[in-house]
Amino acid sequence: MLTLITYPGQFGQSSLSPFCVKAEYLLNMSGQPWQREDTDDPRKAPRGKLPVLRTPDGLVHDSNGIKTYLERKGADFDGHLSDADKSTAHALRRMVEEHMYFILLLDRWERPDVWPVIRDTYFKGIPGILRGLIAGGLRKQVMKGMNTQGLGRLTWGERMSHVEADLACLTTQLGDKPFLFGDKPASIDASAATILGAMRATPVETPLAKRVGQDAVLSAYIDRAAETMGT
Repeated sequence: MLTLITYPGQFGQSSLSPFCVKAEYLLNMSGQPWQREDTDDPRKAPRGKLPVLRTPDGLVHDSNGIKTYLERKGADFDGHLSDADKSTAHALRRMVEEHMYFILLLDRWERPDVWPVIRDTYFKGIPGILRGLIAGGLRKQVMKGMNTQGLGRLTWGERMSHVEADLACLTTQLGDKPFLFGDKPASIDASAATILGAMRATPVETPLAKRVGQDAVLSAYIDRAAETMGT
């Protein structure tokens, strides 16, 4: 049986990482039997990141690697999409996973009102004094990376302006459809719904969490995806 190695759940989500939740959704959509194995320590994982899928063929890292593996085993996540739809979905996935995700990351790791909750949740297995030192060091690394990437240099107002355009894009693509490309979820829905869900689930009501949580269209989409693709 396939085993998904994942971060444990928290904040009303089945995992601390939206990419782990995405992997869960993809596994459920694939029809393959699977089980989960929770861990707080990703250091032994390939590339030091989760999710990882343990398979008879070896370990598969990264949610997109898991998607590719499942497709090779027969899963057809996007067979109902036209070639044009697949191109649009690819662009949306880049927007969600390589822009919106980093806005979420900053919302949780940089904001002084959110960070203590994140620190004490993500690193709860580390004793108090060491927790502050180790988590603080990792936080500095994350912020350095975000500064290099560019989003870390923006004000919160500028970041909200950036992500507002992304949210409007997803809302327009949804229209009055249950999912981004119709009545049936595609692999892009496993990406978009989980990032949106994590934004809404941030444990302090930041402007970003409030923006997504109070959006009736996006909140209904998050819940619909969880009901359709979740465990």
